[in-house]
Amino acid sequence: MTDNDGREPAASRWGLIGMALVAAAIGFAAVYVTQGQPDNDKVAAGGSAGPAGTVKDTAGEKPAGSDLVAFVRRNPPIEMAEISFEDETGAKKTLGDFRGKAILLNLWATWCIPCRHEMPALDRLQKDLGSDQFEVVALSLDRAGRDAARKFFDEIKVQNLKLYIDQTMKAGSGLRAVGMPTTILIGKDGKELGRLAGPAEWDSAEAKKLIAEALK
Repeated sequence: MTDNDGREPAASRWGLIGMALVAAAIGFAAVYVTQGQPDNDKVAAGGSAGPAGTVKDTAGEKPAGSDLVAFVRRNPPIEMAEISFEDETGAKKTLGDFRGKAILLNLWATWCIPCRHEMPALDRLQKDLGSDQFEVVALSLDRAGRDAARKFFDEIKVQNLKLYIDQTMKAGSGLRAVGMPTTILIGKDGKELGRLAGPAEWDSAEAKKLIAEALK
């Protein structure tokens, strides 16, 4: 429908512009969520991507990736990016400080619901396998800082994990994490053996088998 001089009504023109903007936003979001994950073409079953690439949990369902089907191996293992963070006392840390032991690096945040679901399994894994040869390194990427991370641990009764914090959140981009939680298995030589985007049952027999391979 047009007005008397043959032009489309203003409301119609604004509607078309609005639709174009929505389409552009959807396209941008798709690029953002997948950026940095060129070789991880498997999606954790039962989960979906949320804002900024986070993985949303579905109420009442088993956490996505619980059987580790989404774990992507690096063959051959690859060098890790240099990242820095702090322990709970404020002491500076890097991944180089853990060289000589295999580590399971878990990137999480206090606002991440799937992180809350999987953290107890990581805590149990540290209790079962933690030693001078292996450690679960739970690294909080959260601008809320140390106090919020400690409150999170206390609420879910974490007893065996040490608290590591990156309040700048730069470690996430440095490690090309597409969302949280992201968990990276790192060998004794400091190289990445593989990673999983999304939550998993990290104290399962299958997960322990992966870690046993890393300890060889």
